[in-house]
Amino acid sequence: MIQVKSSLIKAIGYDEDTEKLTVEFKNGGKYAYSGVSEQIWNNFRNSPSVGKFFMANIKGNHPYESLQDVAPA
Repeated sequence: MIQVKSSLIKAIGYDEDTEKLTVEFKNGGKYAYSGVSEQIWNNFRNSPSVGKFFMANIKGNHPYESLQDVAPA
């Protein structure tokens, strides 16, 4: 996970093998978004505003699951 400067998002991570993007929000929520291409990931992590990029390109465009109930490994 990479810490980011955002009023919405605390940290982001990506698994290129499964094309899953993990987003940890400042409110404590943590979600995995499926079907995120490596190009989207690169654009996301390099965006001047990760919050705006997330709202415009990821939220509503990729299925997600909550990681809240997943016990740490």
